[in-house]
Amino acid sequence: MRNTTGKQQARRGLSLNKAVKVDAWLLVPVLLLVASGLVMVGSSSIAVAESHGVSTSYYLVRHIIYILFGLILASTFRVIPIAFLERISRPLVWFSILTLLLVFIPGIGKSVNGSARWVTLGFANFQVVEAVKVMVIIYIAGYLARKADMVRVRFFDTFKPLILAGVLTGILLLQPDMGSAAVITAIVGGMVWLAGAAWRHIAILGLASLPMFAAAAMEPYRLRRIVSFTDPWADPYNSGFQLTQALIAVGRGEVFGVGLGASIQKLFYLPEAHTDFIFAVLAEEFGLLGVVFILSLFMLLVARIMGIGLMAHRAGKPFAGNVAYGIGLWLGLQALVSMGVNLGVLPTKGLTLPLISSGGSSVLMTFLALGIVFRIRYELDRDAPLKIARVPNTAGARN
Repeated sequence: MRNTTGKQQARRGLSLNKAVKVDAWLLVPVLLLVASGLVMVGSSSIAVAESHGVSTSYYLVRHIIYILFGLILASTFRVIPIAFLERISRPLVWFSILTLLLVFIPGIGKSVNGSARWVTLGFANFQVVEAVKVMVIIYIAGYLARKADMVRVRFFDTFKPLILAGVLTGILLLQPDMGSAAVITAIVGGMVWLAGAAWRHIAILGLASLPMFAAAAMEPYRLRRIVSFTDPWADPYNSGFQLTQALIAVGRGEVFGVGLGASIQKLFYLPEAHTDFIFAVLAEEFGLLGVVFILSLFMLLVARIMGIGLMAHRAGKPFAGNVAYGIGLWLGLQALVSMGVNLGVLPTKGLTLPLISSGGSSVLMTFLALGIVFRIRYELDRDAPLKIARVPNTAGARN
């Protein structure tokens, strides 16, 4: 009787395994954010395209192409086992450092607006820090999975992953890219905290990192940004120009917005309207309702990713759980900073809004990261029925 019941449960587990479905709570916000991004890139980039002498749909078509390549990356990482990522996690610490250093090599690195953040791939430029964010998350996830008990009690084991964040921050500040440096530091600190590190250890290390960021903030152009952030209207045509134009756009939107395509600020007033300040254009055209809608989608997406991380930990998959935590922190923090800059609650930083802004590197790496999350969710669903099938049927045994 026990053998027959066990076979039935095994067959049931296999049938459930074949019937694994995509997580709708994860897929729906992603699709809605991508669709919103397509609408806003198409609306906000028309004037920019005309100023560059290209077709008005140039940036929209370019964005669609990057989304298609992003879907290919997501589909690829959707079928790569998480165990493989765990095996390659250790070398990624060195690879991430070398990748950031590529931008300083003549002929490979490329400077735009005084910042050396890109490498030339022949047909396009790639912002390497976007790939480094994914590599750092995978490496830290592997480290925390191996040192889970040590991180909770030993200061040095808490300190080691933050050494990497400090090295990467130093390189990024040389490019310079303070926004990405702050995001990577926050991601690593958040992952270590979620792994159970003591508050006092994280607080000490956080205070130790302040002098580096304080020194970087003293650069003249960064100092002007901070000063203009406190009172952008004091110099609205120079240092406060970006923020004042963004605030005007947000104010014009009011509750219901001026309507799709009716934004005035995107017509050569608001710099980087289709990338860094696309959220201000969205606020102008769709008003408070549009802002709340996008904010709700990001909250749902990040909450679901963090929930998948928690599910992975409970299923005995610490590496997968840490990866999901890192990706959730990354998308949530970058979205929060980008929207905060557009709404005037944070100093100006050159960070795109994930899945919304036009941009090749960010789009590709965001889709890749989401492909990993979908893989984690798939493996959780796939392995759960098999565990159920192994549970002995004590009731059948008694019969």
